[in-house]
Amino acid sequence: MPKKKASAPRAKVFTSKMAQNCVEVLTDGRQRLNLSFKDLDVVPISIASLFRVDELIMSRNRIVSLPDFIRDFNNMQILDLHSNYLEELPTTIGLLKNLLVLNLCNNRLQQVPKELGQLQNLRTLYLGLNQLQMLPTAIGNLKELVYIGLSDNKFKSVPKCLENLQKLEKVNLDRNPFPPPKDENQFKFPRSFYLVNACDLCKECLHNCRTDKKKLLEATQPKDSSIGVWLE
Repeated sequence: MPKKKASAPRAKVFTSKMAQNCVEVLTDGRQRLNLSFKDLDVVPISIASLFRVDELIMSRNRIVSLPDFIRDFNNMQILDLHSNYLEELPTTIGLLKNLLVLNLCNNRLQQVPKELGQLQNLRTLYLGLNQLQMLPTAIGNLKELVYIGLSDNKFKSVPKCLENLQKLEKVNLDRNPFPPPKDENQFKFPRSFYLVNACDLCKECLHNCRTDKKKLLEATQPKDSSIGVWLE
């Protein structure tokens, strides 16, 4: 008798009751929906009714894309999707106006949509361990952004849009393929930089920092792990 063909694997069933059991009430009364380590290939439709949660954690699964109903989670302040298989983000992610923290580390993103620039309250953005070569200009509209993680990507220079982020304090650009400068002995530029007030520096340091900033914007970033300073 011929062997029976193996049936295709069935999608993991994740019921509304299972989703409800994953809701945690935090000490300050906020609600967190924690779906990390759930062996999920897709975001289950059963969570759509829980759109009022303040935090949505879906890290360490195998999720490839986000559904459009993610737009309804407009109370959400934290969205954690690190360590999945995300290849793209829906443009509707820009509708999450209350988002403070967005973690997209360790995915397969080759680009992010310009709609990320609509997240006017976003303070922390993790994009490390992806396949990004550039950022959309609209990222420069994130006026509340304090930290952006861009390590372990494919950037060959510092994204120009970062110049417009007035509250930015730290950028992580470690382990990107920055080419060496034409004259390696001529300049040394930082791979991480911080925002400080000019009034906190002495006259000599102020002059040196402004000179370093000008050089950083005019030349290609080399491989150097030192710390530099951005001046407002």
